Amino acid sequence: MSVPERLTPENTTIVLIDHAVGFANVLGSTDVATHVNNVVGLAKTATLFGSGLVVTNGLPGKPSGPLYPELLDVLGDQKVVERPGATNAFADEAFAEAVRATGRKKLAIAGVSTEGCVLQSVLGALRDGYEVYLVVDASASVTAETHNVAVQRMIAAGATPVTWFSLAGEFEYDHRAPTAAHFQQLMREHVPSMAKGVQSWLATTAVASSGAA
Repeated sequence: MSVPERLTPENTTIVLIDHAVGFANVLGSTDVATHVNNVVGLAKTATLFGSGLVVTNGLPGKPSGPLYPELLDVLGDQKVVERPGATNAFADEAFAEAVRATGRKKLAIAGVSTEGCVLQSVLGALRDGYEVYLVVDASASVTAETHNVAVQRMIAAGATPVTWFSLAGEFEYDHRAPTAAHFQQLMREHVPSMAKGVQSWLATTAVASSGAA
């Protein structure tokens, strides 16, 4: 089996589907704070590294409401494609054209809910010939069971599961790269356990160097 080409900001578009406040009230596959943290981290990965980015939501008048405020803060003036009703986002021409316009065939897709619009959009992307990576920890559903079964179905259909911070690490690839500062920022702001470990090591090293002097 051939090893796929590395995911890079130049060949990958991050797709965010329906991370809306109304849905957050019914999520049960993960806690809301963790979910929002991961979604914001994924959005920052796109904006910091300059990958493709396409964001969609339902129409403003729907019960699901607007996107998470924390996500909107990161997106800034990024256009949000509002879909009238298609659960498969690729059935909406405005969305499909926005993805095509990025010029990238690798898609890292996350959204709500996993067994609804995410599942149908991933299947739609696969039918359209895209190479799909499902960002599992930035997607969520009403229960852990519905989330997990939907993930299994997408994997069986040909999608590859990833996590948002592993995607950021793949974008960076080399800690000596100029983009290392972006990866470190994401770690500090969204993966505090790893960041504290690094801070502890730096403090210990500083103390040891001071004693040696």
